[in-house]
Parts: sequence; C-alpha cells; structure tokens
Amino acid sequence: MSERDLNNTVTPNPKLAVDYCGIKMKNPIIAASGTFGNGPEYAGYLDLSNEVGAISVKGLTPKGRHGNPGPRIAETPSGVLNCIGLENPGAEHFVTDILPELKKYDVPLLANMSAGTVEEFAWMAETLSVDGIAGLEVNVSCPNVECEGMAFGVDPKVVEQVTKAVRKVTDKPVIVKLSPNVTDIVEIAKAVEAGGGNGISLINTLLGMAIDIHRRKPLLGNTYGGLSGPAVKPVALRMVHQVYKGVTIPIIGLGGIMSGTDAIEFMMAGAQAVQVGTATMVDPTAISRIAREMGEYVETHNLNSIIDIVGAVHQ
Repeated sequence: MSERDLNNTVTPNPKLAVDYCGIKMKNPIIAASGTFGNGPEYAGYLDLSNEVGAISVKGLTPKGRHGNPGPRIAETPSGVLNCIGLENPGAEHFVTDILPELKKYDVPLLANMSAGTVEEFAWMAETLSVDGIAGLEVNVSCPNVECEGMAFGVDPKVVEQVTKAVRKVTDKPVIVKLSPNVTDIVEIAKAVEAGGGNGISLINTLLGMAIDIHRRKPLLGNTYGGLSGPAVKPVALRMVHQVYKGVTIPIIGLGGIMSGTDAIEFMMAGAQAVQVGTATMVDPTAISRIAREMGEYVETHNLNSIIDIVGAVHQ
C-alpha cells in the first residue's frame, strides 16, 4: 500500500471523543503496543494527531533488549503468532532520545512497560512518568524472575503488588494489561482495582504454537508465541464482558478487532476504549477506517456519543 497525501488535516468526529482515566482522546481507538512502532512509522498513512485516539508505544523494559531469535512471526488461520521478545532500546533511552520526537504529534501516548521484579516495575513507572506520557500501561504478562519465571499476571496477589508499587510512585493513570492465560480473569482484574489501578486493558495475546512439518521443528525461534488477530476475538470479547461485571474501573478492550463492528462489540461488552493491533499489519490505515465505520454507526443510530453504547449488552 502506498503512502497517502496527508497535506489536508483530518477533522475528528466529536461524537467519537472519549475521556479514558482523564486521558482525552479524539476517538476510542488506541494503537496497540508492539504493532505500531512508536507512531511515526505510520505517519505516512495516518494523520496521527487526528485519526488515532492514542498510541501505546512499543513495549519498554529497564534495559535495552535484542529480543528473541528468529523466526519471530508465523501466520496462522485467522491470526498471527509472534515471539518478538520485547526488543527495545530501554526506558531511559526512550525518554531521552525517542520521546522528544513523538511530542510533536497531538496524540496521547501510553508507555507500555515490562519488568522482571516488582521493584523494577516501580523504577520503570518513575522513569516513564515524564511530560509527554499520558499514562502507563503495565504489562503483567512478562515473567517474574523472583518466582521461577512465572508470569506476574497469573497470580492476583502479585498483580496487586505490582499495581500498588506502580501507583505509589506516579501520578499518571495506571492501566494494567492482563494476560488471558489464566483460569479466572475477573479475579485478576479485581486485584488491579484493589491495588489502586485506574484502568485495565485486555486481552494480551494467547499462548500458542505452530510446527513446520517438513523440518519437524517449531516455526517460531522461541517455540511458543502470542496469538493475536480475529481468532482470539471471541475469547477477548467474553473476558471484557466478564470483567465489566466484576470491577468498576474502566476497560480498554482488545483482541482481534478488524472493523468498526468489532470495536462496537467490545464497547457494548463494556470497554470504554479499544486497541487495534494486528489489523494494522494487514492495513496500515486500519485505525482510520475503523474510526470512520464507528462514526457511521453513531450517525445511523442517532447517538449523541459513542460512549452511549458502553456496556449496552448488560442493560
């Protein structure tokens, strides 16, 4: 797809505007972390200041990481597996060398952060709580090195500890991104609320695998990877629906959103905002198209605001 002419500024639809945890967005669509670079990579396809609600930047860690060995991507029926391994330059480098460039766009930025210990999460929160960052997205799907590598996000007590540690050191909205690889997602969500989290984003990717039958080896260099795309949407939608009934803090829904209809379903299930990720790998203008489709729905149904549909299926 060729880049489009962005000389003409796009006018946002005011009926799509949302306020998520005090973060004012021109529409409810957030570019999901790990699928959109840090934003400028898509500036040739989208008016970042007017067509994107917010950007969750590429996942950051305390120190730079080279990521996992390849192959890192494997296409699957109705989805994609990835094992990127959080390749990034580190939090401090991001703040000093990358963030200044991002500030020229009038779009809220969420700092997506991962760490290996509760203390590192707190350090990350302090480091990233700077001008230009609208909120912190805390990724608890990463392994806890103090618990034999078990992911933080599978234990509600640990999730509450991480949330409290981050909440203690920042005034930024704290949004905890939940893993779907758990037995009771509502219990984990309640732990975020108990820890003082402002919001929840869900779901992160589902753990999956693909095999090369000719080589008799895993397709991914790391054996397992995170499954995203349309294949996970029913699971994600179900979890958003369940969590909405279990907590009072607002939800960002994600998982397989490819169209305005998908996004509207998530909002009706209880999400106040949504994230779009895999869709942009197929169509770099996906966020603009999805926002336009949502706007058409609002007009067709004579709604004053897209917020009017949040939690509609629970009413």
